[in-house]
Amino acid sequence: MAGRVAQSRQPLRVADYSAWEGRSSKYAGIPYRAVIEVPMLYRGELVGVLTADEIGDSKRKFSEADEHLLSLFASQAAGVIHSARLREETVRRLNQLESLRIIDETISGSPDVSLILNVILDQILLQLGTDAAVILLFNPIEQVLEYANGRGFHTGALQRTRLPFGEGYAGRAALGRKLVHIPDLRTRKTDFLRSPTFSQEGFVSYFGVPLIAKGEIKGVLEVFHRASFKATTEWLNFLEMLAGQTAIAIDNATLYQGLQLSNVELMLAYDATIEGWSRALDLRDKETEGHTQRVAKASMNLAQAMGVNDAELVHVRRGALLHDIGKMGIPDSILLKPGKLTGEEWAIMYQHPIYAYKMLSPIGYLKPALDVPYCHHEKWDGTGYPRGLKGEQIPLAARIFAVVDVWDALTSERPYRKAWSPAQAFEYIREQSGRHFDPKVVEVFLELFDRPSIE
Repeated sequence: MAGRVAQSRQPLRVADYSAWEGRSSKYAGIPYRAVIEVPMLYRGELVGVLTADEIGDSKRKFSEADEHLLSLFASQAAGVIHSARLREETVRRLNQLESLRIIDETISGSPDVSLILNVILDQILLQLGTDAAVILLFNPIEQVLEYANGRGFHTGALQRTRLPFGEGYAGRAALGRKLVHIPDLRTRKTDFLRSPTFSQEGFVSYFGVPLIAKGEIKGVLEVFHRASFKATTEWLNFLEMLAGQTAIAIDNATLYQGLQLSNVELMLAYDATIEGWSRALDLRDKETEGHTQRVAKASMNLAQAMGVNDAELVHVRRGALLHDIGKMGIPDSILLKPGKLTGEEWAIMYQHPIYAYKMLSPIGYLKPALDVPYCHHEKWDGTGYPRGLKGEQIPLAARIFAVVDVWDALTSERPYRKAWSPAQAFEYIREQSGRHFDPKVVEVFLELFDRPSIE
């Protein structure tokens, strides 16, 4: 039944499953009677199937009203599951980004290739969930791959590796300059696997990734699992990203020892990722689409006008882009509700700055940007949330952003009201000076943006 419901995406009721022509042999001997199953859909996407059963001597038959009620439960459950998955994916990507930052800082801060490889291998096991990993370095003079460092091994089986270029799985990965994947090592009988020491490791799955920097082979990264493993596209992409970082680390540590590496390119990647998250948040809430990009730009301009230095401006921008990331933890039933929220729903909505703090505070490079996501709903007079901060207790970046955020919200169309005119919005900002907003910030904001009043 579940298979048919999933395929058709329509509810299905059966009066007596034990006599139904489509019953599965897997449930033979289980006295299922009346059964009802409905699809769990989120915006047309199948999340699962929800089922209710009568067992044994029950004479009950499910009605159309039962089907309607179960469908309501399925709809709510699908939304909750989707939100949970979205939040898990965000946290996972944040962790991956933090891993890249750690590797980048190690590369920039130390010319010691051994130290760098230790950090990289630790992150590979942590983020990819592999049982073991090893880095083989290419010796261009002897044309061999040599063991450099490894993690997760029970024996020293690979520590004496000197593999001729092009031989074995690692040699093939280096020669072909592409990933080599062996789903089940137990079916292979190469010299590499006939080693009695290596067989004690009990490895099943193998991935070998060439380490290429500036078009040259630097080595091979090998990862192992001791159980069957099916890699996702995201997992493979991150593996190759880590391999790219490893290749860069080896290249720079060996060719430019003693030099600090520029991390501008990686910072751009971080910022591009942050912008991607902000666009995803805007897409989730159609009512505010484009809002994040606008307030980020305006916040930068206002902060610069208030004398914030270039180093701090970067954090103002990141904080503005991530100001609503805590809403990832708010259920769609509340966030996308077309009508007014109840008191209980507002209590949940008020938690989103706290959710933002919990999500971002473990990420070291984002800590300086946390003031905006955490504090942009605080008010100058102390009546804001989540902590009721007052006056200059509120970080300057959050005070700056609060004015811009309200301005953009007021002058943007919403399904429940028309956009205010600039004159109306400016008047409201003036009125809230000293109550909602920092008077000094309001003064600079009006000088900067209220062009008609200046003229």
